Amino acid sequence: MKPPSRPGTVLLTDYAWPDDSVERSVIEEAGHTLVTGPAEPASAETIEELVAEHRPAGILTCWAPVSATAVKTSPDLRIVARLGVGLDNIAVDAATERGVWVTNVPDYCVEEVSDHAVGMVLAWTRGLAVFDREVRAGHWDPASARLRRLSTLTCGVVGYGRIGRATVRKLGAFGCRILAHDPHPPKDAPGVEMVGLEELLRRSDVVILHVPLTPGTQHIVGTEQLALMRPGGLLVNVSRGGLVDTDAVVKALDSGHLDGAAFDVLETEPHVPAGLLDQPGALLTPHVAFSSDASVTELRRRAAEEVVRILADEAPAHACNSPRGLPPGRGTGDE
Repeated sequence: MKPPSRPGTVLLTDYAWPDDSVERSVIEEAGHTLVTGPAEPASAETIEELVAEHRPAGILTCWAPVSATAVKTSPDLRIVARLGVGLDNIAVDAATERGVWVTNVPDYCVEEVSDHAVGMVLAWTRGLAVFDREVRAGHWDPASARLRRLSTLTCGVVGYGRIGRATVRKLGAFGCRILAHDPHPPKDAPGVEMVGLEELLRRSDVVILHVPLTPGTQHIVGTEQLALMRPGGLLVNVSRGGLVDTDAVVKALDSGHLDGAAFDVLETEPHVPAGLLDQPGALLTPHVAFSSDASVTELRRRAAEEVVRILADEAPAHACNSPRGLPPGRGTGDE
């Protein structure tokens, strides 16, 4: 990368790891100053105050909301870089209108998230979490096992982007039938049958969500969609909590229509609804599907490098918008 024309300030709004050392190394090596907000994601108002105070040329954000007000507050702002894939915490339209780049790191955790999804399926078919709880509670009852053979099941993957394709590839090794749905289906999808969403829900024993959260995908699975699923099935969500109507899932588990719900993300996170906690068929992890030593280090470095690129007047590697008055970037976001 060529050196920046002039030093700038970069605001790291929040971070889901012990320190800011990776981001600081990349930003300061390029001649800029890094200002770090609280580790836990603060409110939109707090981020707006930080932006007003420091007038950053770049913003790095993990979970904290970067509002339209925040985008418009700093006259020097040129980029908002997401430390992740989804953009639902960033006012992308406001950034686009102001001529500010929005970027993400779309492929840093493909293997981790797809592994997590497949792991949740295996935990359900083999009863791993349920029997671990039973044994720890002092119950040794192998005769109670009602387990499943994965190769006899149909798995439906909603979203056939990078992560969806990786999940399909891994599930294929178990010999199960695989369906997939995507609004932009590929011409060639080896080992998978591309179908409409309703058909996928009707035919699948397992439904896995791999789509971004947008106005069009909010509650993509609710009461009507759950009713279409085969009785006794499993729903897996490792993408965004807002894709699922949690109350509808609790009712489906209560009635027995849905046997399992495996969620790494919740619409209300970090709060977990009591109705979901009370469900023995619910397998819950705290939004960690993306995480591994390798993936987190890669994420932090590449997001910071995007900021440095923009401040050096270079094109972004993974543009998620086309800012007004600027030439198009080289890449796009992808769940």
